[in-house]
Amino acid sequence: MGRKLIPPMAPSHPTRVKKDKPSYQTHAENYYYLKQMRNKNPMIIVFQDGEVIRGRIEWYDEKVIKVHREGEPNLLVYKHAIKYILKDEEALKK
Repeated sequence: MGRKLIPPMAPSHPTRVKKDKPSYQTHAENYYYLKQMRNKNPMIIVFQDGEVIRGRIEWYDEKVIKVHREGEPNLLVYKHAIKYILKDEEALKK
């Protein structure tokens, strides 16, 4: 008599679906830039080395922001060079 073939057994648990990793992109940075641009708020930009410039954010992209300055040349500023940005409250009062 020959061998009897036995079909393979199905897995006892259903196939698990791999979940996507959670997104760490909150879009908070984009929201902040858009709000400052829309309101044309005067800003203070402090660089990693302590240098400070003042102006309005005209546009931004993934790596740079364009700062419009009154009476001085406009600047493209690399985001990695920025320590922090804040509203220029003194200029808002004028």
